[in-house]
Amino acid sequence: MEILIFEDKTALARSFGELLSGIATDRDSVYIALSGGSTPKVIFDLLAAEFRRKIDWGKLKFFWGDDRCVPPDHPDSNYGMTRQHLFDKLPIPESNIYRVKGELPVAEAVADYIEVVDKVVPKKNGLPRFDIMMLGMGDDGHTASIFPYAIDLWESPNLCEEATHPQSGQKRVTMTGNVINNSELTVFLVTGSNKAEKVDEIINGKVGFSQYPAALADGDKLLWMLDKEAAANLM
Repeated sequence: MEILIFEDKTALARSFGELLSGIATDRDSVYIALSGGSTPKVIFDLLAAEFRRKIDWGKLKFFWGDDRCVPPDHPDSNYGMTRQHLFDKLPIPESNIYRVKGELPVAEAVADYIEVVDKVVPKKNGLPRFDIMMLGMGDDGHTASIFPYAIDLWESPNLCEEATHPQSGQKRVTMTGNVINNSELTVFLVTGSNKAEKVDEIINGKVGFSQYPAALADGDKLLWMLDKEAAANLM
């Protein structure tokens, strides 16, 4: 596990851009699973503004670790947010974008995404192997759309599962732990003081930490990128 702490979201975003640029320089294709939320939004804006010419965007193949079961133009769509803040600003071929079809009934959306991921993403250990798995973490310790109350979804043998938000009841499609942990590089991008308690519990392995899905991420390389607020209890 590697932990990097930054002054603010912008510094974190710039460092992630440099990381992505370095990986893309050395490869013909980069398979990346994105996350949603406020931190990726800042990262996408900065990538579009500062890394347009530093990254060969045609090399990147875009997927999502999870998305809400809503149409692509819905405000809650992770795909829609990414299109607004990244894709519409950069020369990215539509053929390189593999979204969750959230407008379908949830069971169909899950089955469709399993088929897409299984067909397109290269394999290792008999499972899809992402070069980069971007993850966020909620202040309840959830990651992707696997929440503490449904942590058993992490161990599902399926590539993706149906998930339900514990408060809103909103349906989602989420990748499961076997795919997340098969990634070459898993990056947690976490900002904000409301995340500090869980960051501390998980990284320092405090009592009860294993009840949080984010604590189960353990790929070949695990990188935590934190702003100083999220890292406050570590310092």
